[in-house]
Amino acid sequence: MKYRKLGNSDIEVSEISLGCWTMGGLNWNNGTSIGWANVDEDEVRKGIYYALDNGVNHFDNADVYGNGRAERMLARILDDKVNDVIIATKVGWFQGTAKHAYEPLHIRHQCEQSLINLNRDYIDIYYFHHGNFGENDEYLDDAVGMIYKLKEEGKIRIIGQSAYSNEDFEKLVPKVKPTVLQSSAHAIDHHFIADGEPVRKLLEVYKMSFVAFSPLAQGLLLDKYDKDNPPKFESGDHRERSPKFTKEYLTELEPKLEKIKSKFGSEVNELSRAAQQYLLHFNVVGAVIPGFRNLKQVTDNLYASDKPLTDEEFEYIKKVFSQ
Repeated sequence: MKYRKLGNSDIEVSEISLGCWTMGGLNWNNGTSIGWANVDEDEVRKGIYYALDNGVNHFDNADVYGNGRAERMLARILDDKVNDVIIATKVGWFQGTAKHAYEPLHIRHQCEQSLINLNRDYIDIYYFHHGNFGENDEYLDDAVGMIYKLKEEGKIRIIGQSAYSNEDFEKLVPKVKPTVLQSSAHAIDHHFIADGEPVRKLLEVYKMSFVAFSPLAQGLLLDKYDKDNPPKFESGDHRERSPKFTKEYLTELEPKLEKIKSKFGSEVNELSRAAQQYLLHFNVVGAVIPGFRNLKQVTDNLYASDKPLTDEEFEYIKKVFSQ
């Protein structure tokens, strides 16, 4: 396993790390499905133990993943190794009884609760989970003040910003001054880290790193789904409302996946390698954080850990998905 330093910090993370969203299971926020199908903790444990044995040192979590369930599950599984790894978590989507999830006292409460859930004295990377700081950004200044106060108190090592648009990142980076940015990136759509794009420029100017969630496009890049029998997801699983699992989208994706398979093979581990190492070819990427449900998914993901792409392979994938 190779490691990369996050921005100007002293934190080094495994290039392939693990995202813990799936561990939260089914969940809803204001009536909207925001979770995943429930997981088996024993299966998750096997996957995490394998990851630890093979050099993974970074786990990405959030307070809203099962409303604390994923944080507590990770702590139970890590047990006495909980302080031996880099743990990231986030605040912003779980509102509780606050008017807005970025109210300063709510941020403090959630940070303290995450520390309890994770059985830690500090959080290595604490992210603002999104870019909505209320109408006219009314909570932004006080939220930034609070997160820096928590850092000064030693409860946070470095600050991160997760968001979903160029506009949010451009607005927030100069104010939040994070060490790391996080958002979705995969071979189908990697605009945040592409040469010349606004967020790529921010990453370079502010000397930040990018952590890519959904590097496998939630399994789409692994050719998991059949266009003639599109998957159906239960309430509480965020994928039930995604247009990317429809017959139309899968039909459009199919010929591109055929080209990728013709080059890299049709085995899941080879497709996983192509997808993850494509992102790791960008020097601004600090880590990719694929989700997982079991040992098989972790072994497939980590197969790529010492198999970077050649420049020719990288350009091939880029061409396939730019068409």
